[in-house]
Amino acid sequence: MLAIAGVSCLSQNVVPIHIAFIPILIPPMLHLFDKMQIDRRALAAALTFGLKAPYIMIPAGFGLIFKGIIIEEMKAGGMDISLATANMAMLIPGSGMIVGLLVAIFITYRKKRNYGDEKAALISEERVEAVQEQGLQFTYRHGFRIVSILTALAVQLITDTLILGALAGIFVMFVTNVIPFRDGDQIVNDGIGMMGMIAFVMLIASGYATVLKETGAVNALVTSAADIIGDNKVMVSIVMLLVGLLITMGIGSSFGTIPIIAALFVPICAAVGYSPMATAALIGTAGALGDAGSPASDSTLGPTAGLNADGKHNHIWDTCVPTFLHYSIPLFLFGLIAALVL
Repeated sequence: MLAIAGVSCLSQNVVPIHIAFIPILIPPMLHLFDKMQIDRRALAAALTFGLKAPYIMIPAGFGLIFKGIIIEEMKAGGMDISLATANMAMLIPGSGMIVGLLVAIFITYRKKRNYGDEKAALISEERVEAVQEQGLQFTYRHGFRIVSILTALAVQLITDTLILGALAGIFVMFVTNVIPFRDGDQIVNDGIGMMGMIAFVMLIASGYATVLKETGAVNALVTSAADIIGDNKVMVSIVMLLVGLLITMGIGSSFGTIPIIAALFVPICAAVGYSPMATAALIGTAGALGDAGSPASDSTLGPTAGLNADGKHNHIWDTCVPTFLHYSIPLFLFGLIAALVL
């Protein structure tokens, strides 16, 4: 499970494809996981850790984008901070996720769980049959697949654009006939069939975020709370983190939450006497809170898409609840500590 978490981490920086690797990697392994009687809630926790922890702690790939948003929004509020300082500020909250991962794997979900054989893992069987038909030899197609991945990574680093990198990788696959052009439509349809639900849920969540912005609901909530609690740093931190939790749980996006809350948090933090590093920790943690555990987050929808390929994994109880308990709660506590000590 630690290996699964490690592979998931690579999807955020080395090959920044985010959740796209899950439907490819996880479904063929479900039959093996069932034989080993691994609790899929632990797998969900491992996958979510890899989707979330790197952008909180590592300033590369999606982490660079996340820190860039924090820095930009803080500067817009009149508080300057460097990338190195912002990254240092998020190390304490991020360490809470490491604790949560270890607790989930070695304590909470260490017991074996029998999922039974009454439901066939259809996708796993289909992929096994496909492998048996093609043989287990390394062919030129596998080599070109590796070339396409490296091409996507190189173009992304050179142009600093994820879209161009993805297009370059796809172009190499079609040119080298790794993916026959005639099969392109079917591959796209299969992808939509597997991931379409995720896009639908995230579109609804995006609409909710727009409503929050346009109505000024967050402004009213934070302003009224600040008037009540005054300049008590502990209470200010708790309220701000709770506001971030509520917003992110609703819209399912850490990246989308920060622009909503930063414009209000920076002046309040400055008035109370927070340092730029403490403010960055507070804003970053408030934005990240709820991403793990939100039913509308790609950090939970992605793992469910892979683990529920055979219908044995529940999105709410097997992904959202475990990840909320093991990540959002430690993030809250460690983020509060960071805001008070930095």
